[in-house]
Amino acid sequence: MKSVISSLSRLLSSREISSAELTDKYISAIESRNPELNAYVHTTFEEAKKNSAAADKMLKEGGASPLCGIPMTLKDNIATDGLPTTCCSKILQGFKPYYDATVWRKLKACGAVLLGKTNMDEFAMGSTSETSVYGAPSNPRNLQRVTGGSSGGGAAAVCANLAAYALGSDTGGSIRQPAAFCGVVGFKPTYGAVSRYGLIAYGSSLDQIGPITNSVTDAAVVYDAIRGEDEKDMTSCPTEKGKTILTPDVKGLKIGLADEFFDGLDTEIKSAVENAVKKYEKAGAQVMRISIPALKLALPVYYIIACAEASSNLGRYDGIRYGYRAQSYSSVDDMVVKTRTQGFGKEVQKRIMLGTYVLSSGYFDAYYKKACIIRESLRAQLKSAFGTCDVLIAPTAPNTAFVKGYTGGNAIEMYLSDVCTVPVNIGGLPAISLPCGKDKNGLPIGMQIIGDVFEDGKVLSAAYFAEEEKLCELEEVQGGVSL
Repeated sequence: MKSVISSLSRLLSSREISSAELTDKYISAIESRNPELNAYVHTTFEEAKKNSAAADKMLKEGGASPLCGIPMTLKDNIATDGLPTTCCSKILQGFKPYYDATVWRKLKACGAVLLGKTNMDEFAMGSTSETSVYGAPSNPRNLQRVTGGSSGGGAAAVCANLAAYALGSDTGGSIRQPAAFCGVVGFKPTYGAVSRYGLIAYGSSLDQIGPITNSVTDAAVVYDAIRGEDEKDMTSCPTEKGKTILTPDVKGLKIGLADEFFDGLDTEIKSAVENAVKKYEKAGAQVMRISIPALKLALPVYYIIACAEASSNLGRYDGIRYGYRAQSYSSVDDMVVKTRTQGFGKEVQKRIMLGTYVLSSGYFDAYYKKACIIRESLRAQLKSAFGTCDVLIAPTAPNTAFVKGYTGGNAIEMYLSDVCTVPVNIGGLPAISLPCGKDKNGLPIGMQIIGDVFEDGKVLSAAYFAEEEKLCELEEVQGGVSL
């Protein structure tokens, strides 16, 4: 895994290349490859040129951030003042916020260069990015395969070297799973460590912004730039001051392998993760088998809570204030119904209906209230696990990248691809996905490292060991910006 940010930062600091020149290289690469990959749904090249000019001035003055002058991208659900932010949905066509998300405001202050907004599942609802109104992005490692979702466009852009890094959002694995499918690094911080202000909500108690990068080192740099308490987000929390220090020393590190993560797992994926764990053990880590019974209930709990929160959050899209509005209607009520019917895709409609159902008076206690009780039980069991383990290691997904258009053998098979990632969001934990091998088709296999709340630095360091040991070296995708 190559540290792209570090390499570019050295080139920019030494004035071997200017940010304007570097930005032009990325723009050319996007113009050449994006028609094939569909990673970007809105390009912001004029904004990028303004950002790069400001960055070059900052670099000339000295003392600039490691991210100064480096081109990057944002998921299409992160607000950008005066620039399109549509959640890849018809209902938000033409919408341009009048404010910046806190994460983009922080990155802009660092001198970051915004190349555009990346493709995603509509309102972040999906595991393949195929529910996007703009069409699905393609996996740069195999164009017939999906990128994963919902942050699939960002993962594709980073994998194809069409951006140095991307910011995505993770509600149930939406950073980690596409990172695994595309063979890059995806980091989901502790809930509250990074402000959600300006992130268009799906499930407010689950959503978290985080970086998609080419290396663990890069993920730490971006995390340091965006983390911290924000007065505009009452769920945000203060984090430790200073730079996150990464160390590859894992001697004495206690690694837990929960049986529930490995039950019924594909042989290739199980073998790849277990082989990676053996490297940790050889380096002095202590590996222990544990059980977290509530993990078996994580998936239904997640979908009940996420859909319930979505039904509330998406109630604001009615055609009255902004976005799409139905062309013909007989009354205000008729306009709202037609706008939502025409504006939302089938997957979003399905989740709104499910969420409304579990919140209805006849079913609230049977479904939503029960899910909340089990959520607390899972959190308690995870907390107990971290009483004996420093980190948990698990597969990121029970499969590698699907073929495009695959719908599964039954109605719930696609949802099962989130089975390893959703417990992290339910618990508000930090977790990182990184490649640990390849399957028989040459597709990346992802491994995730999970830590206790606000142990983000410990998670990043544990992953840094894998990076230093070169546990999985994937071929660089050609056609993007080459360092």
